[in-house]
Amino acid sequence: MIRDLLSLVRFRHTLFALPFALLAAAMAWAANARSTPPVSFRWLDLAGILVCMVCARSAAMAFNRLADRRFDALNPRTAQRHLPAGHLSPRAVAAFTVACSLGFIAGTLLFLPRNWIPLAAALPVLAFLFGYSFAKRFTALAHFWLGAALMLAPLAAWVAVRPAFSWAPIVLGAAVASWVAGFDVIYACQDFEFDRRMRLHSIPARLGIGPALCVAAALHAATVGLLLVLPLVYEPFGMIYIGGVGCIGGLLVYEHALVRPDDLSRVNLAFFHVNALVSLGLLVVGVVDLLLSPL
Repeated sequence: MIRDLLSLVRFRHTLFALPFALLAAAMAWAANARSTPPVSFRWLDLAGILVCMVCARSAAMAFNRLADRRFDALNPRTAQRHLPAGHLSPRAVAAFTVACSLGFIAGTLLFLPRNWIPLAAALPVLAFLFGYSFAKRFTALAHFWLGAALMLAPLAAWVAVRPAFSWAPIVLGAAVASWVAGFDVIYACQDFEFDRRMRLHSIPARLGIGPALCVAAALHAATVGLLLVLPLVYEPFGMIYIGGVGCIGGLLVYEHALVRPDDLSRVNLAFFHVNALVSLGLLVVGVVDLLLSPL
């Protein structure tokens, strides 16, 4: 059952959001080291970020599968998922959702007593994450809700490490939001006909596949633009980071080259592999730049 539950929430896809949370945390740790007086690194903060990220994403994904199980059973693309195929029961998935939610709340305790904000925000964050599962029922902007949900990863990581306002996590979070919304629009193109038939809302269902891909391209152009703005509000980033953003721009161009309105056969390649390289690549170049930059 454990293997089925991990497969249900596509545990390996934690790579989409976790690198951005770790990058924001690294940025916050670097800012703490440069502050007066300097604030020391805490291993408990890193442990808390990892626990909260994994548990929050797993809870949200499991809840999404519960909420969408009726639609998944009717959609040929998703009919073999765990719940409609009977590999897992709704009760088991509900119990897993509750367990992961409690794990997320417990993870916020690791920031105490220095920082109470993560604990105070735990329930509102979970409510926002769970709310995404119903967005397609009433708005074509559901992709932006998902983007905002993943935007919380770098924002929360920064606040957990450095509970002080800064434009840096906001700009990074906005880049994550536009990136996620863009690739979710691409992914939703696969269900263009099903969504229209079931009266579910999405940008492809509203505009058509061709215009939807143009929207996704515009969102990813905004992502690159926001990443290029980040060094203007976070001075430690330099040419290594800028070069990494250039490579990420190239990866996003490649992602869009894989998908055409008349050929969606390579959506999974674009969605899973290219986007994992984007998030991991930005983490690597950002951390390397921080390690090599003078204090």
